[in-house]
Amino acid sequence: MRTLNDYFISGTMTDVGTAGSIYINVPDRGKIIKIISVLHGAITVADSLITTAINGTTVTGGGMTIAYTGSAAGNVTTAEPTAANNVEEGDYIKITSDGGASSVAAITFTVIIRR
Repeated sequence: MRTLNDYFISGTMTDVGTAGSIYINVPDRGKIIKIISVLHGAITVADSLITTAINGTTVTGGGMTIAYTGSAAGNVTTAEPTAANNVEEGDYIKITSDGGASSVAAITFTVIIRR
């Protein structure tokens, strides 16, 4: 159950199978309590590893593995950060894929921040 103190920001990576990053600006201070991803299509050959950082500092527990085995559009993966997850207004969140998968599939990330 979400409280009125939670807010959500999101961004879409056009291809989780290509090494790269997206940047999401932070509109208000708080603590990242969960990161949720949804895959837009199946990926093949290998998993894609995701890392999360705030202003260049890695978020502990903010990583996730997007598995290629059984992957399909609509697959959801979550991470629950445990440290280095405080944000301030004006910060940026960088979400990076190692590009491990071989197929092209977009993925959307939603970051839940508690004030």
